[in-house]
Amino acid sequence: MIQSMTGYGKSIIQLPTKKITIEIKSLNSKNLDLNTRIPAIYREKEVSVRRKLAKELTRGKIDLSFYTETTAEETSTNINKAIVSNYLKQLDDIHKEADNLSIAMRLPDVLKTEREELDNDEWSIIEKSVDEALLQLQIFRKDEGRVLNNDFVLRIEAIRKNLNEIIELDEERLQTVRERLLKSINELKATVDENRFEQEMIYYLEKLDITEEKVRLNNHLDYFITELSSDISNGKKLGFISQEMGREINTIGSKANFAPMQKLVVQMKDELEKIKEQLLNVL
Repeated sequence: MIQSMTGYGKSIIQLPTKKITIEIKSLNSKNLDLNTRIPAIYREKEVSVRRKLAKELTRGKIDLSFYTETTAEETSTNINKAIVSNYLKQLDDIHKEADNLSIAMRLPDVLKTEREELDNDEWSIIEKSVDEALLQLQIFRKDEGRVLNNDFVLRIEAIRKNLNEIIELDEERLQTVRERLLKSINELKATVDENRFEQEMIYYLEKLDITEEKVRLNNHLDYFITELSSDISNGKKLGFISQEMGREINTIGSKANFAPMQKLVVQMKDELEKIKEQLLNVL
């Protein structure tokens, strides 16, 4: 079953001193484009997280974000009292003002942040939360993939229906072309060798023959449907098949030389373009 490259997953965990929200977003991209926003304390685990995302998501523009919110009364950032006192003393020596404290608080090194060390037990909880967000995103991708699959099936069947109508029109088309050529010869009022004329007619009609194109296009349509039901979602392969379908449709259009058939070719091209647009979002 195909999957969409569009997806979203979110997980929230409450730790003793903080709340962490993990979000993973995915959009379509030709290759894997992975971006992460992880707080410094967890930065040493970034490589393993990126490796996991690359393995599970394969392709797409992936954004992973950690949002942390401190919920405890204590904080790792404290006022450096000694430095503040020293600043105030120097400011008082220059000039005593009521707002010396607000000035001092804006000077360098007033706030000191103690570096937190990574807690492995805490990271184990966070890692499970990443897995949960990743699972939600994959479910989202599969749900979107089912919608795309149904749309592809309908459009492939529309192309097949037009192809069958073209097959039915083919004999009428060749007869119309033959009559058109005979009419042109008669209008010239020229004497022609019947045998030679018939040979030239056969040669000309053979150049307009679309039997091979009809067979190949029908095979491509079957192949596309088969790949839709494959266990692996392969948008690139489906894209290649759609290109081959386009070649056969274009060739039929160039050989048609018959208005009712050309109208059907235009309808097939329209359906195929919509398929190609949607394929850009298939994993």
